[in-house]
Amino acid sequence: MSKKFWKLGATAAAGLLIAGSALAQSGVSFKDPANDDNGPGSYTYPTDGVYKRGSFDMTAFDVKVSGKKVDFAVTFNTALEDPWRMGGGFSVQMVFIAIRTGAEGGFKDGPPGTNVTFADGNEWNKMVILSPQGPGKVKSEVDAKMAAAQGGAVIIPTRVKGAGRTISASVDLDQLGGGDPSQWGYQVLVQSNEGFPDGKDLLTRKVNEYEGQHRFGGGTDSDCDPHVIDILAGNGTGAADEAQMQHDMLKYECNPDGSRKSGAALKMVSAKK
Repeated sequence: MSKKFWKLGATAAAGLLIAGSALAQSGVSFKDPANDDNGPGSYTYPTDGVYKRGSFDMTAFDVKVSGKKVDFAVTFNTALEDPWRMGGGFSVQMVFIAIRTGAEGGFKDGPPGTNVTFADGNEWNKMVILSPQGPGKVKSEVDAKMAAAQGGAVIIPTRVKGAGRTISASVDLDQLGGGDPSQWGYQVLVQSNEGFPDGKDLLTRKVNEYEGQHRFGGGTDSDCDPHVIDILAGNGTGAADEAQMQHDMLKYECNPDGSRKSGAALKMVSAKK
C-alpha cells in the first residue's frame, strides 16, 4: 500500500470517527418563558401547599443522545420536592413528551385527560411519559385508557428521577425508532400527577372553574377546557412572546351545554431551520 493511499484512508477513517462521535453526542435544547404556568392565560394553582409557585413552570427542555441512549430532561422554575414520598425525588409533576419523528402519520389526540389535540402536520409518533408513579402503574393506565395503536407508541422509562429543578429519564434510541433526535419535532405537556384520576384520565389532574385543594382553577367545570399547565411554543427560545403563543395554542371555547366548541391544537417545536 502506498503512503499516499494509507494517509487518505487514515484521514477518511478519522473523519468517520469524528462524525460518529458527533452523532453519538448529538442533541437539542429548548427554553420556555418563566411565569407562563397558566395554560391559556387564566389557570391558577391548587390551594394546597404542596403545589409551590413554579412547580409547573417549565423553563427548559433538553434532549441528548449518548451512544444508544436518549436522555430527556425537563427543568422547572422551582426546586423539586417529594411531599407524597413517591421515592423518585418529585411528586406533583407529570410530563408528557410528544415527539414527531417523521413527516408522515402519527396521532392527533393528546393523552386522555389533557383535552388537547395536535394540529395537522404536527401529529406525534412517539410519546415519553415522565411520572413519579412506578412504570408498572403507568403502563397499566396506558393499557386501560389509550387506544392500542396510541399506547403502542408510548415509551415508559424504567426510571424517572427528580433532582434540583430537573426531572430526567433515559430511553433506548431504538424504542424511538432510531434516527437523529436533533431533527425531530417536540411538544412537552406539563400536568400534575394525580394518584386517583377521574374515569378515563391518564393520571392527570383536572382544571375547574375555581381552584380547590387539589384542583386547578381558571377553567371550566364542564371539561371542555385543555388540562395542560405549560407547553413549549414558537421556536422554543424562551422569548417573551412565546407565552402569548402558548395562550393562543391553548385557547378554547365551550358550547352553551358545556361541550367543546373549539379547543387546543398544539404545534411542535423543532431545532430544524
